[in-house]
Amino acid sequence: MTETSAVIPASGLGKRLGKHGKTFLEIAGKPLLAHTLLIFEGCADIDEIVLVVRREQISDAEALVGRYGLTKVSAIVPGGRERQDSVRCGLSAVSSTSQIVVIHDAARPFITCQAISDSVAAAREHGAAVVAVPEVDTVKSSLDGAFVESTLQRERLWAVQTPQTFKKEIIEAAFDKAGRDGFTGTDDASLVERMGVPVKIVMGSYQNIKVTTPSDIPIAEAILKERGLDMESAPVYRVGHGYDIHRFSPGRRLLLGGVEFPGQDGLLGHSDADVLLHAVADALLGAAGMGDIGKYFPDSDPAFKDADSMNLLSMAGKVVADKGWKIGNVDVTLVAQRPKLSPHVPQIQQNIARALKISPDQVGVKATTREGLGAIGEGLGIECHSVALIFK
Repeated sequence: MTETSAVIPASGLGKRLGKHGKTFLEIAGKPLLAHTLLIFEGCADIDEIVLVVRREQISDAEALVGRYGLTKVSAIVPGGRERQDSVRCGLSAVSSTSQIVVIHDAARPFITCQAISDSVAAAREHGAAVVAVPEVDTVKSSLDGAFVESTLQRERLWAVQTPQTFKKEIIEAAFDKAGRDGFTGTDDASLVERMGVPVKIVMGSYQNIKVTTPSDIPIAEAILKERGLDMESAPVYRVGHGYDIHRFSPGRRLLLGGVEFPGQDGLLGHSDADVLLHAVADALLGAAGMGDIGKYFPDSDPAFKDADSMNLLSMAGKVVADKGWKIGNVDVTLVAQRPKLSPHVPQIQQNIARALKISPDQVGVKATTREGLGAIGEGLGIECHSVALIFK
């Protein structure tokens, strides 16, 4: 079920950055939009992404989503005349089950997953939240643009960024009211503020710049270089394959994908012998070039006797993550004559996603039989294949 949706408006003309605008402007070998979407794709607190682009750029956006494997993008919709209109178009495409909506400008590619998660947590507690940083410059007001009227108290000033995050019913009510009143706000939070809803401030980053003018490009390139993405670099993808097989052993519990099958013979193994989770772990470790599950959890070590394979998978995921890899997806094929797996597939997807800190829609699980052929076909055991895609 979708609980948290991200709306990414990317339909601005951006004329100061050329005839194609800023959406597909390449920085460090990737379109600006891809940089932004990849952050949301990899953030566990985001369940779906609704992308808003100009109507004539929908096919380009679809190609970009496919190229970078952005599985969380659930809809690409045309925007409106103004940003506020575009966000409203995005809101209309958000899943009906969504509870939290995160609105983020596509032209801010340096947001972090931590800031996104902090804003989601704040919105759950307070109803509305904005990412912002304390103003560092002295700010003065002027009535005519020619002379200073007064100096504002810098200690009270915050430079507001995105994401801006809200409970779904609050932001929808705010947009409805603004539409009825003919009100156009300077940001999404201003629509909520005029309803009297308090907006929580979440600390942002001074690197979370909005790429708007040509002078912003070298700054963006410098930030990417500082973060380890040199200009010549391109996304690195790796694929790994995992395989495991265990024979049945009466008297043991049968666990597959972290789900117990009561009344069924278990599998023989040093740990709990969850053949499905072992195959997933091997696929991930193999993709990262880091050996296999036996290297980290050897069957000669008493510490792993009857170990919970959910914990082993979680540790394998951490080993891969600690090397800088993110998980694109995992896919599993279980081969067995018994038991029947299909009723338990949703729970297995949830279990694997929880262990790896990814979304269930990044996990594929299916089963087949050997049609009576060989030892597996004779019902002597279970085997499992898995593939995993990881990327930097």
